[in-house]
Amino acid sequence: MQYLLLIYNDPEKMKSLTRAEYEAMAKSYGTWLESVTQSGNLRATGSWPATITTVRVEEGKTLTTDGPFAEAREGVGGFCVIEAKDLDEAVAIAARIPSAAAGGVEVRPLVPSPLPTAR
Repeated sequence: MQYLLLIYNDPEKMKSLTRAEYEAMAKSYGTWLESVTQSGNLRATGSWPATITTVRVEEGKTLTTDGPFAEAREGVGGFCVIEAKDLDEAVAIAARIPSAAAGGVEVRPLVPSPLPTAR
């Protein structure tokens, strides 16, 4: 089964890191990515840029807002899609992400949806 891992960072914790701590975290991310790639669990990964646009449709009109729709203490720093045999394995993989200690990692099962066929 596939799982979406939403990686959250606490901006205050990130600001308080020394250069050495930040570099150690970056190295840990590299180690983690290498391990999930080699194990075959990694399906996709990416990070969020500083700019975000939220799209909503109200009364047939498309509205855009700069920034995230929901206010949160932590911000989404990135995501991964992994393959895991069950939630326990997905949680174990998520727990190794460095941001699990500097924010958090949300684990969401991905429910496959059939794509519409062309007519």
